Amino acid sequence: MTATLYRLAAFTHDPRGGNPAGVWLGDALPDAATMQRIAAEVGYSETAFIAPLQGGRHTVRYYSPQAEVSFCGHATVAAGVALGELSGAGTYELETAVGRVPVTVCQADGEWRASLVSVTPEQRAAPSALVEEVLALLDWQTAELDPDLPPARAYAGAWHLVLAVSSRGRLDRLDYDFERLRALMLRENLTTLQLVWRESATRFHARDPFPVGGVVEDPATGAAAAALGGYLRDAGLLEAPARLTIRQGEAMGRPSLLEVDIPATGGIVVTGTAVALPASRGEAS
Repeated sequence: MTATLYRLAAFTHDPRGGNPAGVWLGDALPDAATMQRIAAEVGYSETAFIAPLQGGRHTVRYYSPQAEVSFCGHATVAAGVALGELSGAGTYELETAVGRVPVTVCQADGEWRASLVSVTPEQRAAPSALVEEVLALLDWQTAELDPDLPPARAYAGAWHLVLAVSSRGRLDRLDYDFERLRALMLRENLTTLQLVWRESATRFHARDPFPVGGVVEDPATGAAAAALGGYLRDAGLLEAPARLTIRQGEAMGRPSLLEVDIPATGGIVVTGTAVALPASRGEAS
């Protein structure tokens, strides 16, 4: 099998920022055990496995170091940039486990940008018992939440719990019991917690614990960004079409910028750049 493993940081111009992702490109996908092994060896929050090498349509699967993930936004953006560098600008159709995700790739001012369109988002109010349990694990108080953005379960390929706080200071202070939160999230089928502070109508700051993937915190989470956009639209909390920017990873020292376009209907568009990480080229799996 011909295969190459690339390493890129998504949602950044600087290799020291963004969220690292593995992008495995091959003639055919390996078996599940092999993909899991490679993802654990890579050690990033997710690695995307994509086949075949050529053409505009590809099958993709995403693995964290501990388990397969239904959908991953930052690895999709990284994969889009890798495909663009190899095969040129255009739209690549990715067949994910949750449905088709088109990724449009272009080059501007010497850098590659990828825009994914999520599957149709869903959102529903979060049960009060679940919110209380999560708040207790975060050592957060109900009074610290933003009353204008009620807690919700949100989906755009994976489920996330959205909790909005009313101050940047509260978002900056994040500490939790890793194993207890991981057990709760597995029980509730949650991929991350999408913890946000709304600086303005179109500018958010986010932090995303990801213990189910073996990661304390994600520096950029494209799937959660899409889910947030769908939640805000479908809950009537903004008027679509709209464009948001999300700042993430700053508290980790890996600043990331996610651009989110919210159409009146359908999937949410998440756009970002990606840059190669050291020794990212020509590494065979």
